[in-house]
Amino acid sequence: MASPPAPGASGHFRENIVLYGALAANLGIAVAKFAAAAIGGSSAMATEGVHSLVDSGNQVLLLYGQKQGRRAPDAAHPFGYGRELYFWAFVVAILIFAGGAGISIYEGIAHVREPHPIADPTLSYIVLGVAFLMEGASWAIAVREFNAGRGRQSWWQAIRRSKDPPGFIVLFEDSAALVGLAFAALGIWASGHFDDPRLDGAASIAIGVVLAAVAVLLARESKGLLIGEAADPALIAELRAVMDDNACITSVNHVRTVHTGPDAVFVAISADFADELPMGEAEQLIEELEGRMKALSPKITSIYIRPEKREQAILA
Repeated sequence: MASPPAPGASGHFRENIVLYGALAANLGIAVAKFAAAAIGGSSAMATEGVHSLVDSGNQVLLLYGQKQGRRAPDAAHPFGYGRELYFWAFVVAILIFAGGAGISIYEGIAHVREPHPIADPTLSYIVLGVAFLMEGASWAIAVREFNAGRGRQSWWQAIRRSKDPPGFIVLFEDSAALVGLAFAALGIWASGHFDDPRLDGAASIAIGVVLAAVAVLLARESKGLLIGEAADPALIAELRAVMDDNACITSVNHVRTVHTGPDAVFVAISADFADELPMGEAEQLIEELEGRMKALSPKITSIYIRPEKREQAILA
C-alpha cells in the first residue's frame, strides 16, 4: 500500500498555527518592548522584552523538535524519533527558567538597588497595550486549539494527560505573558504615582517569579513525557477488553503502553493462552488481536503480544 502524501506547506501551517501565531506575536512585541525600554528607561519593560525574545526562541525550538520528531524509524531508532520533541520541550522549560525568570529577577534586583526614574511612560503604555492585544490573540488561538482536543476533561486533567507539548507550552507562555504585561504596567504606573522607581524593579522581580513557576510546571510535565508515559487509561481499558473477549485467552497478565511520540503508542501485552491451542492457530489469533487493537486508535504503531503463563508473568 502506498504511503499517504506528505502534508503540504499549507497543511503544515494549519497544524502548527498555535506556534506560528505565538512566534509572530512575540517577535514583533520584543522589538517594540526593547525600543520602549531604551527610550523610557523602564526596567519592567526591558524585562518584558527579554521575556518575549525568550518565548520567540522557544517557539523556534518546538517547531524544530516537531520536524525532527517526524523522521521515519531507522536501525538506530526502530520506534522513531517522536520523543525528540519531548527533549526540546524540556529545553524550552530550562530556557524559560534561566533566560526568562533568571534575567527578569536579576534585572529587577539591580533596578531596586540602583533605581532611576522612568523618563516618559507614555510610549511604554502604548507598547504594553498593543502587546496585550497581540498576546491576547495568540492566547485565544492557543485556548481554542487546546479546547478542541480537551473533550470533557478539566484543563488540569487535559494538561496532565496531554502527550503533545507545544499545545500546553504555548498556552502557559501566553498566559504568563499576559500576567507579565499586567505586572509591567502596574510597576510603571506605581513608580510614577508613588514617586518610587524601585517599584518598577519590583515588577520585574514579580514577572520573574511568574516565569519561574511556569518553567517548573513545564519541566515537570516534559520530564514525564521524556521518561515515558502510558497511553490514556480509556485506551488501555479497550486494549484489555479485546483480550478478555477472546475465549482462547485464559488470563491477561498485563497491558503496558508507552508513548514514543505525541501520536505514537507502543503496546506490550502478556497473556496466558489456552494450553490446547495449537501454535499455528495461536499465531493467527495474535494477528487478529493486533488488527482489532490497531483499529481502536491510529496512534497505536507497534504491538507485542507475548504468550506467557500467569505464574511466570508474576515472577518476572
